[in-house]
Amino acid sequence: MAEATQLTRHIESYVDSSSSLTHQAATLNAIAALVKTDALPLQALVRELDMYLTTTDNVIRARGILLLAEVITRIESKPLDSAIIHSLVGFFKDRLVNWRAVRGALVGCLALIRRKSVVGMVTGSDATAIAQSFLQYMQVQSLGQYDRKLCFELLDCLLERYSDVVTTLGEDLIYGICEAIDAEKDPECLMLAFHIVESLAQLYPDSSGLLASFAKDVFDILEPYFPIHFTHPSSGDTPVQRDDLSKSLMSAFSSTPLFEPFVIPLLLEKLSSSLHSAKIDSLKYLRVCSSKYGAEKIAKYARAIWSSVKDTLSTYLGEPKFSFTIAPVDGIGFPENEIGIEALSLLQQLIVQNSKKKKLHAIGRILYITAKSTISSCNAVFENLFSRMMDDLGFSVSNADSFSNGDIFTSQRVKFGFLYLCIELLAGCKELIVGSDKPALQYVFEHETCCIMLHRFSTQLLNAFGSVLAVSAERCPLDPDIYIGVKGLQILATFQSDVFPIQKSIFENILNKIMSIIMEDFEKTILWESALKALCHVGSFVQMFHESEKAMSYRSLVVEKIVELLSLDDITLPFSLKVEALSNVGMTGRKNMLTILQGLGTAVLANLSKVHRNVRSSETAVQLLECYSCKLLPWIHENGGTEDFAVQFALDIWSQAGNCMDFSAPFVEKGLLDAIMKAMKLSVGSCVVESQNLIIQNAYSILSSHTNFQLKEVETLPLTPGKYDISLRDEGIISLFASVVVAVHPKTHIPDIRVLMHLFIITLLRGVVPVAQALGSILNKLVSTSNSAENSGDLTLEEALDVIFNTKICFSSTDMLQRCNGTSNGNEMVLTDICLGIANDRLLQINAICGLSWIGKGLLLRGHEKIKDITKIFMECLISGTKSALPLIKDSLENTEEQIQDPLVMKCAADAFHVLMSDSEVCLNRKFHATIRPLYKQRFFSSVMPIILQLITKSYSSLSRSFLYRAFAHIMSDTSMVAILSEAKKLIPVLLDCLSMLTEDIQDKDMLYGLLLVLSGMLTEKNGQEAVIENAHIIINCLIKLVDYPHKMLVRETAIQCLVALSELPHARIYPMRTQVLRAISTCLDDTKRAVRYEAVKCRQTWWVHNFFFIECVQFYLVQLLLYLPIFTFLLDLLIGRQCHPEVFISEVQYQLP
Repeated sequence: MAEATQLTRHIESYVDSSSSLTHQAATLNAIAALVKTDALPLQALVRELDMYLTTTDNVIRARGILLLAEVITRIESKPLDSAIIHSLVGFFKDRLVNWRAVRGALVGCLALIRRKSVVGMVTGSDATAIAQSFLQYMQVQSLGQYDRKLCFELLDCLLERYSDVVTTLGEDLIYGICEAIDAEKDPECLMLAFHIVESLAQLYPDSSGLLASFAKDVFDILEPYFPIHFTHPSSGDTPVQRDDLSKSLMSAFSSTPLFEPFVIPLLLEKLSSSLHSAKIDSLKYLRVCSSKYGAEKIAKYARAIWSSVKDTLSTYLGEPKFSFTIAPVDGIGFPENEIGIEALSLLQQLIVQNSKKKKLHAIGRILYITAKSTISSCNAVFENLFSRMMDDLGFSVSNADSFSNGDIFTSQRVKFGFLYLCIELLAGCKELIVGSDKPALQYVFEHETCCIMLHRFSTQLLNAFGSVLAVSAERCPLDPDIYIGVKGLQILATFQSDVFPIQKSIFENILNKIMSIIMEDFEKTILWESALKALCHVGSFVQMFHESEKAMSYRSLVVEKIVELLSLDDITLPFSLKVEALSNVGMTGRKNMLTILQGLGTAVLANLSKVHRNVRSSETAVQLLECYSCKLLPWIHENGGTEDFAVQFALDIWSQAGNCMDFSAPFVEKGLLDAIMKAMKLSVGSCVVESQNLIIQNAYSILSSHTNFQLKEVETLPLTPGKYDISLRDEGIISLFASVVVAVHPKTHIPDIRVLMHLFIITLLRGVVPVAQALGSILNKLVSTSNSAENSGDLTLEEALDVIFNTKICFSSTDMLQRCNGTSNGNEMVLTDICLGIANDRLLQINAICGLSWIGKGLLLRGHEKIKDITKIFMECLISGTKSALPLIKDSLENTEEQIQDPLVMKCAADAFHVLMSDSEVCLNRKFHATIRPLYKQRFFSSVMPIILQLITKSYSSLSRSFLYRAFAHIMSDTSMVAILSEAKKLIPVLLDCLSMLTEDIQDKDMLYGLLLVLSGMLTEKNGQEAVIENAHIIINCLIKLVDYPHKMLVRETAIQCLVALSELPHARIYPMRTQVLRAISTCLDDTKRAVRYEAVKCRQTWWVHNFFFIECVQFYLVQLLLYLPIFTFLLDLLIGRQCHPEVFISEVQYQLP
């Protein structure tokens, strides 16, 4: 055994960081030689290093660990016992947690992993332990270049040599690799990182395996490196060159077909770059990736790749060399250009690897590009190739006139390949003609070879394409060859008549063939959709180029026939497909749309008249009305159509309402009534004021003359709901009239508005929401002074408010809606009294509150002060749901425990704040001409939120508090973040309590998510940081409870993201919570949703940093305590009166201090 003194000198020489690198290397080699020759057993070396491996001095301990690791590296060929290897693995993997000693730990782990089986290697379980420790503790990008390189070498070696065991690490392995590689910039490290991705792809090759779920995440990390931008010198000491990096990245890109959806679009995009290096790399990568991914994966990019390659070749191939002295033996020479060479190599690769059909497609695209380029090239292709294709199809020039229109070939005679090439030629020729807008050029086209040949063979082509459709029943309906026929017919029909005047009979035959597919082949979904698109394309073409003769044929054979389908019940075409065809064909032009609208209106009225005796008519009417509202009417607005049909449609609906006195079905069916009201609102809203006046006058006459009650009775006060005979049919007519009121312009005159408001109040109390929306719209749009009224019959806003809030309502003892309890004024009360529960009827109170919420919304949008009184009413309902009217809010908190509380009433009052704050699609929006004051939500929030907070604080009833929280959540969710941040300190504690309350009921999951988004915004905004820091502990506790919320994935994901944001707060505020956070996040790592698992891994890694920081702080303060211990001892002696000589104290301090 080597002498201890010699070994000690070697160790101390290496550990001493002040010694030269040459001397350190020499001593290291000497120690390794002693161990390798068994002059120094490895166990003895470890014992000698004990004090260096365990000292509290970070520098000495790190040097000691590195010394042991380097020795292990130099004796990798020396046999070692498995127990020793296991012990060394445990030692080094545990040191990965200490960043000061991380280099030695990495070198040691790497040396052990590289050992071969003949000399003793690491077991699978030990390799897994190293990998787990690495993934858990290592923050690779926080290390220096050499240490990062060691990390990548360790990962690479684990994937190469222990792939079978590291596979079990699953998502943790992928996340760890992504985190390690992300933002790496060193060339040597990148070479290893790209190879790691390649190895990872080989580890999980299955298309449905683990990597498939993370392919986008992995590629997002690789994408910024392409194309390689290399700033290091091209020669010299740099071991890695740009080409090396580019090849390595190319291997990573092509390592798995899972990257195909992301790689190919990126490469095609970079082909348009102005950098030559980017173009060359894109072409190289495309060639290699196409080969590795396979023909099936690349097929869908064939068109885009060919277009890019064609443009590249035309730009970079250069002029041919015709010099006899330098001409090549095997053909015409071209100037060498790297971009051109790569483009040709890519083209060759694609053609070689493709199947017969794909090669045919490539040829077709070449023919298409050639035909659309110039007149001469188009003529050349038609003259040399088109005639030969016609011969192969059986149409020679000699017998071109022997075929009659409509002849059908048998399936054996249909040659799909030649027909496909014909389609590409036709498409290219048509594009060339369409691109030539000048009449002179079009005249030239008419006399060109291509157009002459097309005219000669038009009948034969029609029959050939028709034959493809005719034999479709004999072949698989999913065979793509079948749909060649539709495309060919579409192209034939869309040649301009000035250039290629096909016969009228041929054009009509084409339309008939496509329409037969629409009516008969609806079960073949792809074929049916292709036929519908072809019809629409032909219709749009005819309208665009003003083909009057073709337009007449199209209107009679397509538009009118599709309209006719609406009235035919004996055909098997599903009605939903009829409606789809109707809407799409209507959008081909204004004239066609007008025909479609007229047919739709007739069908709607016909079905409405049959609703009472045919349930199916109701479903049909709903589909037609939805088509009108959602598709046809928006198209009219976008394309500058007139309002004539909208006006007539609204009048026809009202006429129908007046004629259906004998039945109530249209207005009892909830879905049908909603569809009619939606169509009515959109129609009226799209009209000018004059048209709206016409509609509302007509509607009012129907309302006043075709209902069971008399409007004159409603004029008398007080209002007595019980004496009016309002049937369900009457409610429907009133709701329909309300939809007109909702949509009118502020300048539109509403007749007998005071009487109508009385009627709306009575109907409101029956639970009819549309009339409440109409009242809110009236208050929103009325002018506030009588001077602005158009005539004496119009109400001002103040008068309308008086009608709503001061009109007396009387309930008789026989009224089925109410049992009066006898107030001071008998049984008369106003609307606000009913809201407060004086009527002692829960249903009536709920209806009144719901109606008042829409009335309040109309006032809130225009910024009227009356909204404050309405809000107070809602708050009184939230506090108690009292039996008698309460005083002002400030006096209403007394004896709340003794008040009667009705949960349904309180819930309705809380949800009223949602009506006030949310954006409505059915009324009170700009589409329906509402008056909207800027920043109205912020002002409402500022005025109401202090009161809500005060009520929550002083509420002693858990029931009241829960519904106050509900109102709070509605207000917070619909208020802008700017307003919320200004009051963040007051709001956060209440918001957290509200979140906890909302977790109790599954029906509140959407409200919970909305409020959690508000909290997320407060955590990420700088203006809210101070309030967040003050409440960090309670925020974290609340979020921990939400990370496993079972009813909504977005709640779990957002809660974890909030925890990640909180990790950025000062360490002292959040460190005590780290254990609870890590424990909660560990359960989320097995969540059923991938997005949640991904966020959980990020959160866990982020919060682990605080553990490392704590350990370093403890070590630092312990060292400081040991250094200054004599000072503390001296001070303690002085305090207790013990004598201490100053010289002794000074000498001790000098000895201890460094």
